[in-house]
Order: sequence, then structure tokens, then C-alpha cells
Amino acid sequence: MNIGLYLSLGLLAFIIVTAAKGVRQVPQGNKWVIERLGKYHGSLSPGLNFIIPYVDKVAYKITTKDIVLDIPSQEVITKDNAILITNAVSYINILLPEKAVYGVEDYELAIRTLVQTSLRSILGEMTLDEALSSRDHIKERLKAAISSDIADWGITLKTVEIQDINPSGTMQQAMEEQASAERQRRATVTRADGDKQAAILQAEGKLEASRREAEAQIVLAKSSQKAIEFVTQAIGERELPVTYLLGEKYIQSLTALSNSDNAKSVIFPADVPSAIKGLMGKNQ
Repeated sequence: MNIGLYLSLGLLAFIIVTAAKGVRQVPQGNKWVIERLGKYHGSLSPGLNFIIPYVDKVAYKITTKDIVLDIPSQEVITKDNAILITNAVSYINILLPEKAVYGVEDYELAIRTLVQTSLRSILGEMTLDEALSSRDHIKERLKAAISSDIADWGITLKTVEIQDINPSGTMQQAMEEQASAERQRRATVTRADGDKQAAILQAEGKLEASRREAEAQIVLAKSSQKAIEFVTQAIGERELPVTYLLGEKYIQSLTALSNSDNAKSVIFPADVPSAIKGLMGKNQ
């Protein structure tokens, strides 16, 4: 009696376990890959599914949501031998789980490696300035380069974004030194241009002043010439008016000389008219 009861309970437990193994409830956003006797059999969609117990097994549980893959930072050498440190992030979606798990050993590692190698190849064809200013162009080329490859694994690439493209520490220091040298060069050129313009203006000012002074001297000489001609015509051979005028100028000059700070002593001639005639070149 007890043996029959135990057998019944054991059989009931076996039926329950078997039934439980044959029922699979797949959550939304997932697909389960089923293997039958070690061979791929099919994929279970979200919801309630039935499999053959002890024959079928769930080999892989794959998410159908978008997966964010962080691409590690790496050093890249550009066309002009500059060193850049860059990283990226990619968004993928698994459309065919069986291809993703059977087509490649580790699809996440494969995609990361593919993005890194493609990024190195793209940046290696560009100069430093092009790489720093063409992020959208790099993204489009990178997406086109890897989309077809990962399609063979049943995976679609939603997008890939370049997070950072920065020169290495030594490159940043060299760029800062270059920028500082360029600013100093421009400042030197600006100062030199300013000094040059100032010198030109100063020289032009001196030239203009000299020209005007020469013109003034010519005008004064012509005026003096005309004045002398008028005086000569007026006095003719008469010496007294000339003597008077020269004497007046002579006395004014001696007065100015005596009032000068540098004058120590001034000697006036006793016979002023004789001195004036001497200046005129005439003897008494």
C-alpha cells in the first residue's frame, strides 16, 4: 500500500516537472533560442510557448531591445602623424537571434572591435584639422562601414556616435605652444606695421615741413629783394636815409645783444655813422 502511494506520488511529481519543462513564458522584449538535441530548432517569441521536455532546451536568451555598446577609448594616428584619443558609442538591435549567437562567438566584442578598427582606418585618412572639424562626416562613414558587416549576424546598427575626439596630452601642449607662437608673431607683425606707419608719417611730416619752410624762405627772399629794389629806387645816390635805417637796425641789434643772458659786456663804437659806413663798404 505504501509502495503504491509512493509510486503514484513520484509519477505525479514527474508529470508536473515534465509539464513545467514543456511550458515557457517569454517576457516582452526578448527572444529565446531553442536547441533540439543540440541542434538549432527555432526561436520563441514573447508570450506563452510550448517545447518538448528533455528534448528541447533554451540555449540563449536574447533581448530585442536596443543595446548600447560603449566603445573604449583608443589612440589613433592621423594622416599628418598627429595622435588623437577617441571613443564612441553604438546603438544596435538584434533582428535574428539565431544569427547573432551562431554567426559570431561574441557579437558585442565583435562589434566593439569592428567599430574601433573602422574608426582608426577613417581617421588615418584625415588630417588633424579635418578630424577635429568633421565629426558628422566621420559618423556617417563609420556607420556605412560596419552596417553591412553586422547585418550578416542578424544585427542592425541604429546609429553610432563619436563621443570624444581629442588630441593627446603631448599634442595639446604642442598645439598650445604653436597657437602662442602664432599670437606672438601676429603681435610682432602688428607692432612692426605700426612702427613702419609711424615712421612713414613722421618722415612725410618732416618732408612737408621742410618743403613749406623752403617755400617760406623763397617768399621772404623775394620780398626782401623787392624791398631792396624799392629802397634803392627811392633813395638813389643819397646815403643819409640808408645810414639812418642801418643805424637804427644796428642799434636795435646791439640793444638785443646787451639784454641777452649770455652777454658779458657790450662795446658801442664811438662813431656810429663811421661804423655804419664801414658796414656799407664806404670810406669817409
